[in-house]
Amino acid sequence: MADFIKNPVVELPERNPAPAVPASELHFTEAEKARIAEYVKSYPTADGAIMRALWLAQEKFSFLPPEVIKLTAEEVGIPYAQAYGVATFYTQYYKKKMGTHVLDVCTCFSCQVCGGYDMLHYLENKLGIHKGETTEDGQFTIQEVECLGACGSAPMLQVTNGPYVHNLTTDKVDALIDALREGKSWPFESVTLPQDEDEMGGNRRTDVSATETYQTPPVSETIR
Repeated sequence: MADFIKNPVVELPERNPAPAVPASELHFTEAEKARIAEYVKSYPTADGAIMRALWLAQEKFSFLPPEVIKLTAEEVGIPYAQAYGVATFYTQYYKKKMGTHVLDVCTCFSCQVCGGYDMLHYLENKLGIHKGETTEDGQFTIQEVECLGACGSAPMLQVTNGPYVHNLTTDKVDALIDALREGKSWPFESVTLPQDEDEMGGNRRTDVSATETYQTPPVSETIR
């Protein structure tokens, strides 16, 4: 039997890593504590509030090193191990310092067969980094992620836990990178289904910046 501790399948995290946030900055303001307290009141048990509290912490510190996860767990009132398990389960929580723009490329089954890996590799080549890495100028981090729930507009990616970029092509990736480099945000784009166009007069939301109608997804050039 393999000895997982001596020969782990994945690299184990350091038990006591050097703090990434100075002790003088490692605290929540009274207003932030009040918000977390409201989160806790919203659930039958305190642990239900940990996801929202971690999100608040990430917005404040920009990522979630162990000391920030511990601080958040203590404020919510749950064990550190429980908060750590949540933070490390979801790719939306950043456990290391990321670039200004985090590009989450979906390579789950639907996106994979429609060119998810093609788009991932194109991005890697364009930015000169591999998935999990950040460009030297600190502008871009690439991540490979599981299903983002937009299979009908595959391949696709998400920008820094925000807008989706649907129906990716190399031209669309180029336009996205150019826009982000110029300091422009990608618009909230909604993809409408054929029946919405034909029966309901198109997209019915009023908070979108752009709409795009459904199109037949491409077929991947390389399927892994």
